[in-house]
Amino acid sequence: MAKQSSVQVIEKNEGPKIDYEQSGTKLFFGDDEIMINCAKYQKDWPVDVDICSDRSGNLVISPDSGMRYVAQIAIPQAEYEPHEEGDTDPPAKIPLDMGDVVLTLWSIA
Repeated sequence: MAKQSSVQVIEKNEGPKIDYEQSGTKLFFGDDEIMINCAKYQKDWPVDVDICSDRSGNLVISPDSGMRYVAQIAIPQAEYEPHEEGDTDPPAKIPLDMGDVVLTLWSIA
């Protein structure tokens, strides 16, 4: 497996941010409360994954059940190897480069 680039990080505002760790295409948040495998979330269109904290301070995916944003992961759409004319095999998906993923962090204070 090729070495993964680091995710791009944007700090949206001042203050302490949630702890996160990257391992390959996986991002771990908090004390391993939530893990997102960005390669599994990647589709043929751009995908945003919203991570929020709920009333109890627990991490949740989706702003519907959360009180405030903690992080957002912007995953680019999948890319494929060029397809030769007459080739009957489906084009091969190019592995996700985490350097193309953007992690936006909000203050947790």
